[in-house]
Amino acid sequence: MGELVVVGLAGLLASLVDGALGMGFGPTSSTILLSGGLSPAAVSTTVNIAKVATGAAGGIAHWRFGNIDRRLVLKLALPGALGAIVGATVLANVDGQKLRPWLAALLILVGLRILVRFWQMTPTARADPGGAVTVPDASGVALVAATGGVTNGLIGAWGPVVTPFLLHRGVTPRVAIGSVNTAEVAVAACAAGSLFASLGGGGIDPSVVGAMLIGGVIGAPIAAWLVRFLPPRNMGLAVAGLLLITNIRELAGWAGVGPGRWAGYSTVFLAIVIAMIEPGVRQVSSDQPAPAEPPGLAVGS
Repeated sequence: MGELVVVGLAGLLASLVDGALGMGFGPTSSTILLSGGLSPAAVSTTVNIAKVATGAAGGIAHWRFGNIDRRLVLKLALPGALGAIVGATVLANVDGQKLRPWLAALLILVGLRILVRFWQMTPTARADPGGAVTVPDASGVALVAATGGVTNGLIGAWGPVVTPFLLHRGVTPRVAIGSVNTAEVAVAACAAGSLFASLGGGGIDPSVVGAMLIGGVIGAPIAAWLVRFLPPRNMGLAVAGLLLITNIRELAGWAGVGPGRWAGYSTVFLAIVIAMIEPGVRQVSSDQPAPAEPPGLAVGS
């Protein structure tokens, strides 16, 4: 019972993170479940089933709060769903134990991407609460969505691939997050359906799925409301730290690394601390007045 409570809380927190940042549910949940000993295919199936329900709840809430663009959702959902089938097919036909270190390495790359994304964000940045909605042209969206679908089928990582691309293309943050979360319903459904058809439900624990569903569905509408007001920077950095430390531990265990793994943990911790304080230090430095010119060196003297 205690383990199910932990899974439910993980689903709640992952849903809050995903709904507020447009990324994080799949990598966070996958990391927790892989650490619990589930096979990679069972983890991806469980996470994607949960994402269908949480994505639907979040999508409805994002729609009610005006956070989605229907054209963008379609541009993301169709190629993303095809990519998810490809990723799930690969996962279902590869030995799970041999795949675990590769998935951990992929999750570390996702964590690094999230770290860089939120390190570069200014401390005062907030998800846009309203105003004009900006949506880019379609070029590149389909390819990125298909790539995100593949990683979603493998490790549930859809948002970390797609959301930063849309933000860099100038999409209004709340619309990027809302549209990505809504399109994720189709992507997750295709990934879960493909895996379930391949595995026949083997290795999937209904109680774990149910606990994650309950926690995720509770968190999704709360996140859709918070995204209008919440400064996402520190939350994004915390998610990056969780992914990096947990998957460094997974890789270290696979490689038989002992105390040396603490060097990796320390590096991640130091990077997160620097990322949190560096913009503030830079801002203080830029606010310092320029030093006065020494006497006798004035221009024209």
